[in-house]
Amino acid sequence: MTTLSASGRLMGFVGVADLDAAHRFYGEVLGLELVDERPFALVADVGGTMLRITAVGEPAAAPYTVLGWAVDDIAATVDELAARGVAFTRYEGMGQDERGVWIAPGGAKIAWFLDPDRNNLSLTELPR
Repeated sequence: MTTLSASGRLMGFVGVADLDAAHRFYGEVLGLELVDERPFALVADVGGTMLRITAVGEPAAAPYTVLGWAVDDIAATVDELAARGVAFTRYEGMGQDERGVWIAPGGAKIAWFLDPDRNNLSLTELPR
């Protein structure tokens, strides 16, 4: 029997209302190389994983992270994205630093931000 862990490749999906706004945010602000498959989606290869940014009409904003990126240097990545206009989310009682970075009990550093459809996205620097 073939299992997904042995033969399957993970794909990510995020729903958006406006593919033009998504193209600007994911392509220009985040710097993903996008393939246009309109009227249905935009597609990016993100480190070997396919991300489909799918037109869904009215996306339902989840109260949790729907997409995240593992990065080598969260401070530099936050600074770069903030310079491109990304606003990082602050959560009351989380003890985030001046960049909005929270340090998890295991040592991971995490920062959150929203896309134009209020999808919650994150950056994580894993402990070394």
